[in-house]
Amino acid sequence: MSPPSRRLQTKPVITCLKTFLISYSLIFWFTGVILLAVGVWGKVSLEAYFSLASDESTNAPYVLIGTGATIVIFGLFGCFATCRGSPWMLKLYAMFLTLVFLAELVAGISGFIFRHEIKAKLGSAYNNAVKFYNHNDSSSTAVDAIQRTLHCCGVNNYTDWGNTGYFKENGIPDSCCKDSAKCSLESLKDLRKAEKEVYTMGCFDLVTSAMEANLGIIAGISFGIAFFQLIGIFLACCLSRYITNNQYEMV
Repeated sequence: MSPPSRRLQTKPVITCLKTFLISYSLIFWFTGVILLAVGVWGKVSLEAYFSLASDESTNAPYVLIGTGATIVIFGLFGCFATCRGSPWMLKLYAMFLTLVFLAELVAGISGFIFRHEIKAKLGSAYNNAVKFYNHNDSSSTAVDAIQRTLHCCGVNNYTDWGNTGYFKENGIPDSCCKDSAKCSLESLKDLRKAEKEVYTMGCFDLVTSAMEANLGIIAGISFGIAFFQLIGIFLACCLSRYITNNQYEMV
């Protein structure tokens, strides 16, 4: 048993560690809430976009929802473990943070290394979505949404629509129109006339240019979030060690 004087000296250190770890756990819990909200929003609002990269419905929103819910639960667990001052709970919390750190690090590095392959896959998916556009399925709905939102048309430019089966019967989709009220069916069926009525910039180039321009910022934020877990791991391990070594009892 540690002498009373030593235990008294340890109290401020443990109190300080507890304060920092609870603050960290609350921030960690909040990031889980954000991931959960983004996952739900993605499932509701972006399902059509995700369908472009896959023939079947993607699991990406469910991954975000599951990850967010897990982080919310363990964030609360971290607060509870800190208040209880239980060494084994703190070690379990540190192990979970380590797994989160490794998963985020691997995902970030993989995304950076395979960014060109991901870009090529998305480009192929968008090409197919335009080529087999029929105005009814989920891929076609996603193409319309992208063209209206980003003010673009086709993959590389608006003339890509001239090589599609849809164009031969219906012309360029009205989602390319700068002003739907001024777009006539006659103009949409003639590429030369349509040039003045529709957006001419291709959607894929627009999206990838924006992504590449912000790649450094995205990578910095991603790795910053990953290394944020190291703070929690350090605090949890230190607090567990102090409590164990000094046989500290919570009052």
